[in-house]
Amino acid sequence: MAKLAVLASGNGSNFQAIAQRLEGTQHVIACMICDRKAAPVFARAHALGIPGYRVSYLKATREEVEQEVLGILNEHRVELVVLAGYMRLLSSLLVDAYPGRIVNIHPSLLPSFPGTNAIEESFESKDYEMGVTVHRVDYGMDTGPVIVQRSLSRIPGETLEQAEQRIHALEHQIYPEVVMNILEDIEKSKQFVCESDRRTL
Repeated sequence: MAKLAVLASGNGSNFQAIAQRLEGTQHVIACMICDRKAAPVFARAHALGIPGYRVSYLKATREEVEQEVLGILNEHRVELVVLAGYMRLLSSLLVDAYPGRIVNIHPSLLPSFPGTNAIEESFESKDYEMGVTVHRVDYGMDTGPVIVQRSLSRIPGETLEQAEQRIHALEHQIYPEVVMNILEDIEKSKQFVCESDRRTL
């Protein structure tokens, strides 16, 4: 069994999609952490029976908040951190604590349109395709190594709202599968270590 934590800031639809994908598997979402008090993701976590925690950046440095986050992650023995609409740039404190084990999904075909307005900027561009990117998190803004990208062709006459719905539907399809694959790899690596330890005894 591998444990993950989801960091979110808003609606939590990707959080829900991941939770549904993990149903019936050996892997679990150990906790959800959110930086916004009234975010709908708390209701989703409650309905799923997943512990939800709020952290506040008000009158606190990023490093102070991340120390609190790390305390929660350590308490739940989290092995993978999944960002799902978490609207904060992580510092080296948290990134270095989980090297290669923090992932994010971004609603554009990176490196095009990083940052918070990706869907709108992508929609308003002349690019023939829009899409999503799942990537590992580093110190930059949507600059980490790409794990997978999926694209959508534009539809003539499509509105921004319709394009946004298609982007989110693609996120809900792709992200849970990527997360599941990473969890499987983590579990396999633990089993390999156990087998190696047995051989040395």
